[in-house]
Amino acid sequence: MNNQLSYFDVIILIIYCILLIGGGFYSMFKHNRSTVKGYFLANRQMSWFCIGASLFASNIGAEHFIGLASAGAAKGISAGAFELHSLGVLQILGWVFLPVFVATGVSTLPEYMSRRFGGQRIRIYIACLYLLLYILTKISVNIYAASLFLNYAFQWNLYLSVLFVLSLTAICTVSGGLASVMYTDTIQAIIMIIGGFILMILSYEKVGGIPEIYRQYLNAMPSIIDDKQMGNITNSVMNTCMKPTLKSFQMLRSASDSEMPWLGFLLGHTPNTIWFWCSDQMMVQRALAARSISHARGGTLLAGYLKILPIFMIIFPGMISRILYPDIVACNQPSICKSICYNERRCTNVAYPTLVLNILPHGVKGIMLAIMLAALISGLTSIFNSASTIFTVDIYPNVFCYRRKNITNRELMIVGRLFVLLMTAIGIAWIPVVIQLQGVELYTYMQQVIGFLAPPIACVYLLAILWTRTNERGAFAGLMIGFVFGLLRMILEFSKQPPLCGENDTRFWLVRKVNFMYYSLFLFWLTLLTCVIVSLCTEPPTKEQLYRTTFWTKNQQKSASELEQMVDTAENKTSIVSQPTNSNDIHSPLPIEVETSLLNRNDDGDIESLHTNLGQTNHIEKSKGCNMFVLLKSCWSWFCGLDDGSANESSHDTQLEMRNKKENDEPDMMLQHRGERSLIKWILNINLVIILLIEISLFILFSLPVQYTFWRK
Repeated sequence: MNNQLSYFDVIILIIYCILLIGGGFYSMFKHNRSTVKGYFLANRQMSWFCIGASLFASNIGAEHFIGLASAGAAKGISAGAFELHSLGVLQILGWVFLPVFVATGVSTLPEYMSRRFGGQRIRIYIACLYLLLYILTKISVNIYAASLFLNYAFQWNLYLSVLFVLSLTAICTVSGGLASVMYTDTIQAIIMIIGGFILMILSYEKVGGIPEIYRQYLNAMPSIIDDKQMGNITNSVMNTCMKPTLKSFQMLRSASDSEMPWLGFLLGHTPNTIWFWCSDQMMVQRALAARSISHARGGTLLAGYLKILPIFMIIFPGMISRILYPDIVACNQPSICKSICYNERRCTNVAYPTLVLNILPHGVKGIMLAIMLAALISGLTSIFNSASTIFTVDIYPNVFCYRRKNITNRELMIVGRLFVLLMTAIGIAWIPVVIQLQGVELYTYMQQVIGFLAPPIACVYLLAILWTRTNERGAFAGLMIGFVFGLLRMILEFSKQPPLCGENDTRFWLVRKVNFMYYSLFLFWLTLLTCVIVSLCTEPPTKEQLYRTTFWTKNQQKSASELEQMVDTAENKTSIVSQPTNSNDIHSPLPIEVETSLLNRNDDGDIESLHTNLGQTNHIEKSKGCNMFVLLKSCWSWFCGLDDGSANESSHDTQLEMRNKKENDEPDMMLQHRGERSLIKWILNINLVIILLIEISLFILFSLPVQYTFWRK
């Protein structure tokens, strides 16, 4: 293998870095990043194309290129079910969840829970659980996948390469906020698709086309070499270890199948997918940044169409890698596997890097390196921005509740950026832990963790949006019960590794006999029953808690007297972080705009004190120091989006102007935001039907027994 980069590879990497930085600077010039809404929601000005590309790029990270190709090499096309299932669930986000989130005017999903149920304990719990899930399933997996590729393909030092990528990721996230993240995601989505198609076409040509995959994959086994570590296990047993079967070409299998039971997948994995696409801050935040509901739905449709690609662009090439290089990718003997990929169990995780190094012509490796960097950076920037949003909006003001009245908009911006740096440090510190995951199949590990922790969250969000009788006590009880049982199964699952080839499985019977998707189904119904029973036995939610917070009340309007009373209450009890700020003028000194649709909050600060504090924050005293120091400070503030604004008098005038404007505005701002033209509605709804039909057709096509499909032909 030639692991050296040519001049052409270096030029491609330089062009990629220029495009990446250019996209970030474009967002810095175009969008106001000095407000909560500007930094975390891109001022709600993103188009459908950017939203769809960002959803796709945020999802298809480095772990997908490594993990999906590994799953294809090890088990065939079954992992493609996880990708195809996203086509329909993404549309649930656009047509069911998102209108409710927009109607409530929230910035984060934990904030929606506080608006829907009242109180803060559910909001803080879900915010902390999101951060835990990000560390376990996103940060660690992304870092491991990218480091595996770089280390195996280019022999780069693990810590230095990861440190460089994390630093570049932090710069992109800190400087530009969500707008920068989404613009760079758009660039990286295009790069990933182009590079993935190049490798896909070359690999199909190398193996002789898709029909040849069926014939050759079933016989793709390594040469048998006696392995002293295997003890009394004979070569005949070794020859059957991890040998592909006809089930490898069937996506959804019998209900009792140990890997992909159709019943467990449709009923058990659906809640996991709903959590990932409809109630995960990282994904929903991109849809919330849309300039209208039409653009948000167009983005989910585009992301759905793009999600068809991974099965052809990643999984099939992973299978081809096993066909072409069985002694490496299909290794099943501990000593040989350890010498190849430092893993005694299997080396399917190197299927994609092996294909890159052997298929691509000399000089094109830089393209694939750019793709892996794009996948890693897009995933990590999305994680960092979403984690920063959750910490800044949901955790920080509640931890420091004793000084909530004094928390300024500028302080929140600084805290958000510092938390990005903290997440970067956690990512670097997590590398030794990630290295220990080498014995786990990457994609399966990620799906299992989500399956143990996500179903209770998905259940509570579904009940909160679709059942008006759900109250705070029921939701909290369901979350706690579901978390305890999910954590118990996760401990049992990862306390003991699966047996090596030919060994007896001595794990706990629950782990051996019950597929994790069936356990996810159990968690979902356990949470649902607990929530329903407790809610029915306690007092129902108030009218204020249901005002525009459910699918059935999202268009609700109040009379003039009721609306005036809500505005008066909101001005006294609205959370600092819930108040969107005006972003029409990037030079304005952070004026605050009060949303009339906000609901009562029991323990938040007084809005008048916020106005005063912001005025004091924006007041800039005449500098007594060196002019160069003032210039450097101004440049740094601009780079980080911390616009100091102008004088305090201008702030007061702007606030007064916005108050007068608000009094004359139509009270239902969110209804205007949700408005759609009839032609646009028809186009979106027609595409909705088309994408659902495509999903059903692909599931049927790939789930039929092999003798009834195109594989044999």
